[in-house]
Amino acid sequence: MTNTEPAIWRRKLLTLIESNAFTRSVIALILINAVILGLETFPTIMERHGALLKLVDRAILGIFAIEIILRVLAHGKRFFRDPWSLFDTAVVAIAVVPASDAFSVLRAMRVLRVLRLISAFPQLRRVLQGFVTALPGLGSITAILGIFMYVFAVMAAKLFGQQYPQWFGGLFESTFTLFQIMTLEGWADIVREIEKTHAYAGVFFVIFILVSTFTVLNLLIAVVVDAMPRSGSIISDGVTSAKSVDEKLDELSDRMNLLIASNRSLSNTLKLERIARHRRSYN
Repeated sequence: MTNTEPAIWRRKLLTLIESNAFTRSVIALILINAVILGLETFPTIMERHGALLKLVDRAILGIFAIEIILRVLAHGKRFFRDPWSLFDTAVVAIAVVPASDAFSVLRAMRVLRVLRLISAFPQLRRVLQGFVTALPGLGSITAILGIFMYVFAVMAAKLFGQQYPQWFGGLFESTFTLFQIMTLEGWADIVREIEKTHAYAGVFFVIFILVSTFTVLNLLIAVVVDAMPRSGSIISDGVTSAKSVDEKLDELSDRMNLLIASNRSLSNTLKLERIARHRRSYN
């Protein structure tokens, strides 16, 4: 086997796993596996087709393991520098670990295989990367929301705690009730009940809703939306630079292998010519 054969073999394997047909097949298997995991939650279906569903699930898991191995062989060390490849490996590895009584939680974690759809679609990866990029800003806004929540919870406990201890009897009860009001779940019923003894309660809760729901939460959305273009540019620049470096290294490696092969073929040709000359001289 010459030095050029491993490079050609790896390049062909890389072309295979990056082809549209291969990618679509993996996505289809992920979707089928997601449907199977959902069907396993129905006792009647498991009684009738449980053995078949488990067999198909294990077969798909085996295909996922083979896919990971092929990607490792094709990309080499670059596979372990890609966070999405490591994510796929971790998800498949969790499913491979036997779910005994000590690790019964792993049975439920098998559904994490559905998260591989995120790594399969660049658009979903961009959204998730944007969310990660926005985490510092989200942390600041969450801290502001927590401060507002604490201030309003203490005020509500002082104002309404004696008459309505089930909602505002203490800091924890008050915080939980305000969180429910922030989600706009049944807030009108609570406010109408409190207004029977406190006529100004409506003003208090309307101000809280305006601050928490319509202001702070919209700021959270704005931070995430603002982070999307920046994360997309970072990803594209990083991928482009990484690909350019890898492509240059591959190109240099191919050229070196071709030079070595050409030198060997040239030396073989010269040897054949010498042998032919010696034969002609003897004749």
